[in-house]
Amino acid sequence: MFTLDDEKQLHRLMNENSDNYMLIQKLLDFQQLTISKISHEIRNPLTLISSTLQLIQKQHPEVTHFAYWKQMLEDISFMKTLLEELSLYNNGTRLHKTVIHTTDFFNRLILSFATTLTESSIELTSNIEQNLPNIAGDPIKLQEALLNLLTNARDAVKPDGKIYFSAQSKDESIILHIKDNGCGIPQSHLSDIFTPFTTYKENGTGLGLAIVKAVTEAHHGTVYVKSIPFHSTSFTLTLPIQDKCEKDS
Repeated sequence: MFTLDDEKQLHRLMNENSDNYMLIQKLLDFQQLTISKISHEIRNPLTLISSTLQLIQKQHPEVTHFAYWKQMLEDISFMKTLLEELSLYNNGTRLHKTVIHTTDFFNRLILSFATTLTESSIELTSNIEQNLPNIAGDPIKLQEALLNLLTNARDAVKPDGKIYFSAQSKDESIILHIKDNGCGIPQSHLSDIFTPFTTYKENGTGLGLAIVKAVTEAHHGTVYVKSIPFHSTSFTLTLPIQDKCEKDS
């Protein structure tokens, strides 16, 4: 599967001449279609297996005491998550753009995420500028990307940890910061954390941050990470405001 950097190089080749363009575009379309088909063909029987196991457990509760039963259910759940994230990554650059009223959008996002912290002592603070400029983007994909970063922050902090989210306008962009005071990321890992299927997280799929980068760059934006091991991690996303985004599209 091509990484985002691979695709950037391919797009440069596509711009060199029309023959390259047609051939590479067919290759990219074929890859996307193949991944979609494989995901679909695996997801259906996996859903059937999962439903069957749930029915067995309901009718025969004693199976929960069987060796490896819990692990089997967790493995199936992981596979379902992997397929969902693979689909998100595969379609990350296909946007259904609309005008996003960003102040309301970010406030709703934080309110939604806060509900996942109600049974913990994690402190979530936000600083969202009022009357932020609009952006042209795909609200569903942006929400998925930002929730991914917030969820990673939640998983990284201690039970009494802190997560900070801010959204501010600067020049012709909106700057987003997501910071936590969790375990941090080793410097040796920072160079490849956006690479698909690269993960240093237990039970991670290795696609979450790849999705974040794909969605951000599809919006003509950028994403950077800064981390201090055992202290903090912060992600900074820059998204162009609506007018600039429309000119670049």
